[in-house]
Amino acid sequence: MSSAGALLAAGGGIRFHGSTHKLVADFRGRPLVSWAIEALARVKVDEKIVVSGALPLADLVPEDFTLLENHDWQRGMAVSLRLALHWAELQGHDSVVVGLGDQPGVEPSAWELVLSVRKSPIAVATYGGQRRNPVRLDRSIWSLLPIEGDDGARTVMRDRPELVTEVACEGSPFDIDTLEDLAVWT
Repeated sequence: MSSAGALLAAGGGIRFHGSTHKLVADFRGRPLVSWAIEALARVKVDEKIVVSGALPLADLVPEDFTLLENHDWQRGMAVSLRLALHWAELQGHDSVVVGLGDQPGVEPSAWELVLSVRKSPIAVATYGGQRRNPVRLDRSIWSLLPIEGDDGARTVMRDRPELVTEVACEGSPFDIDTLEDLAVWT
């Protein structure tokens, strides 16, 4: 079974009203997105993918990662997810575990746990009983996912609960969307 890890980091960050894009805002001494990239770098997958869009990230993405540019990032996160899944399909991967670039508290162990669960086509991390990222998506359900908007796999998980296994994870799934979020978590 071949698997990939995909970090979605293409959005415009429109709720973040700082002097820079949120993904490169200083978070504990480093660009925010670098925390998520570092977590993915420690995960044992066959390929590591970062999807960028509104902001060029080439200077922050390690050379052993695949960097995909989403030119249609304004159409929502689903477009970035589709781009990553299309690439994964071309590379022959059977599953993709997906996380977000604005979640610096997601531990590599969460990625690994979600990736390891194979009893259903979708495995989703939970923290304190709440579903968050990362999410493992088996190739068999890729066609069910939305093609645009910001729902990603959420709609499929809601409408087809029999396809989902929840995986209790350690770490913190907080995301940074605003300057206030940054201040709270820094």
